[in-house]
Amino acid sequence: MPRPAQHPPAPADARTDVHPPTNSAPIRGGLGRLGGFCARHPATVIAAWLLILVAALAGRHLAAPTFSDQVSLPGTASHTGADLLATSLPQAGRPSGSVVFHVGSGTVADQRSALDRTLADLRDLPHVTATSAPVTSDDGRTAYTTVSFDEPLKNLGHDYTERLDTATEPARAAGLGVAYGGDLEQVVREPANDKLSEGVGVVTALVILLLAFGSVLAALLPLVTALISVGVGLGIVGIVAATLSFATSATTLAGMIGLGVGIDYALFLTTRFRQDLIDGRDPIEAAARTAHTSGRAVLVAALTVAVAMLSLYACGLSFIGKTGLAATLAVVVTAGAALTLVPAALGLVGRHIDRLRLRRPVAESRGVHDGWHRYAGLVSRRPWTFLAVGLAILGVCSVPLLSMRLGHVDAGADRPGSSTRTAYDWIAHADGQGFGAGANGPVLTVVDVSEAKTPVDRISHNVTAALEDTHGVASFTPVKASPDGKILVTTVTPTTGPQDAATDTLLDTLSGRTLPKALDDTGAAAYLTGSVAGQADFRDTVGERLPIVIGIVLVLAFLLLMTVFRSVVIPLKAVVLNLFTTAASYGVLVVVFQWGWGDSLLGLSEPVPIESYVPMMMFAIVFGLSMDYEIFLLSRIAEAWHRTGDNRLAVGEGLSATARVISAAAFIMTAVFLSFTASPTVVVKMLALGLAISVIVDATVVRLMLVPSAMFLMGKANWWTPRRLDRVLPHLHA
Repeated sequence: MPRPAQHPPAPADARTDVHPPTNSAPIRGGLGRLGGFCARHPATVIAAWLLILVAALAGRHLAAPTFSDQVSLPGTASHTGADLLATSLPQAGRPSGSVVFHVGSGTVADQRSALDRTLADLRDLPHVTATSAPVTSDDGRTAYTTVSFDEPLKNLGHDYTERLDTATEPARAAGLGVAYGGDLEQVVREPANDKLSEGVGVVTALVILLLAFGSVLAALLPLVTALISVGVGLGIVGIVAATLSFATSATTLAGMIGLGVGIDYALFLTTRFRQDLIDGRDPIEAAARTAHTSGRAVLVAALTVAVAMLSLYACGLSFIGKTGLAATLAVVVTAGAALTLVPAALGLVGRHIDRLRLRRPVAESRGVHDGWHRYAGLVSRRPWTFLAVGLAILGVCSVPLLSMRLGHVDAGADRPGSSTRTAYDWIAHADGQGFGAGANGPVLTVVDVSEAKTPVDRISHNVTAALEDTHGVASFTPVKASPDGKILVTTVTPTTGPQDAATDTLLDTLSGRTLPKALDDTGAAAYLTGSVAGQADFRDTVGERLPIVIGIVLVLAFLLLMTVFRSVVIPLKAVVLNLFTTAASYGVLVVVFQWGWGDSLLGLSEPVPIESYVPMMMFAIVFGLSMDYEIFLLSRIAEAWHRTGDNRLAVGEGLSATARVISAAAFIMTAVFLSFTASPTVVVKMLALGLAISVIVDATVVRLMLVPSAMFLMGKANWWTPRRLDRVLPHLHA
């Protein structure tokens, strides 16, 4: 542990002289040399990045990326049931979707000839294997047919919608309304266009940067470099998607996170560079020193985010793991740009960075009289008060987490007027005389009787009787045997919609009590399959594996921070506080989406459950992003600590040097995330709002209240590491 200096020097960040510092020394670290090289050859580095951008975007266009939300869950009941169907009753297990017809007055049967022509045209479409006889509602105003395909619907592409429209034109010409539902949403749902969200986020970020820096050039530099890196990152994600097939929301998520961290990283570097210019350093030396100091924090922060995101693979679900990979690719590219493109841009603009100023440039800190220094002094005098208030705020925000319900957001939450939402409403309601909400999520029940000890007729009777006595079952088709006699099949229609809690209860009742009791001692086994049952299995699988992901992320983050800061207490505190941040953001999601408080502001017409994989995704992202601010703050505190050996002075100096830039960065990232709540995809809305809340809470309550108060209370214990452990830990030099 270093000894306190007898007369600690004034913080470098507080100096405002314009003479070259006398303690200037060559930059020896690899990052410093890299930053110096880029600053000396800005044209070459910038040209290289622009060429990479063009190549990445062209490669994405040529690669024809594919995106799908289909999930395979081997070993689950839904997967087993689907395999049994594919073997014994292939036509029942084929990909299918619904085409729904509706009339405002009269009945669908009044246009029978037009409906027959439409069904014939649907059967003639490529990849269509069959269309079922239309099923008509009691009032005759709504009917639907099930269209079966020989290809997974995701493979048909959005262009297939034009073929569907052509085939259903006779029905439209006769005055019938036509909409596409069920799994046809994979075809007809337009890819999310988030350009408006991105534009709003960029404009808002520019305004905040202008306010933070006070000059146009200084504000544009982080924004332009971030946009270049995001373009490269999205191009690479698209190229990789041609092979791995990411989730439909992967590109939006990668762009959202890439833009947020890209601006943040460039903002931290630019702020440090301007401070060094104010301190009198040469622009090339300032760029090299910035890369050596703040660049190291950027590298550690990006590594933390990448580790957190890649830990999603530990859940064993490739769908989630690949989504984390897409975000990781974006973060890695933005970090690379921050360490090369940003120093090059800084070297290019040099001392002209404050040209086109709107006000006088402000340094990171103005010494002991700086407002943040005074705030740090206030926290140091009342640490218990700030700690208690901060924990109380996070506790209140976290309470709703206790009532979180995971599920799948169905088409009833789609944009009103969209084909999928229209089909859902016609089937569910049809002016109060339709099929009921449960018809949007039928559950296929497959009974394996290949090794049954009881006659099949008896088993069929038992299943029928059990379903008739089950609360929550609106109807079910007759229990029939497959041609090979190995399975029995019936389609159960719940009384409630796919995303309702009552439907989850029904599935648990059927699989846990009703069917096992009906098949007791028969040697037969029942499996629920289909989209709704598959989503339930997915939810349960994610819930079971979430603790594994959390544990891995916590351990890896703890080890990384312990290695970087040579302390046991600091990473432990960081891990605990980040758990509080995550819990608070979960609580806000429950209030807004599940309880419906203000959901109309997000374009939702009804409360929805929390999408089953959102908490897992959010945990990894929130943990990684919140560590960014932790690392930037602690890096400056550690610099002051190793220079002075005074914990109180180090915390005050670190807080003063970073509070302004962390606040600006947090507002920028919050604005970027909030802009994506305008996305038509509900999952994107959830992630965007959750991330925005977590960032603003982390940068204010955690970073400005809990971290300094806890560090003041712990004193020198913050920097404690057992000697044996310190010898074992690797030394990271960059």
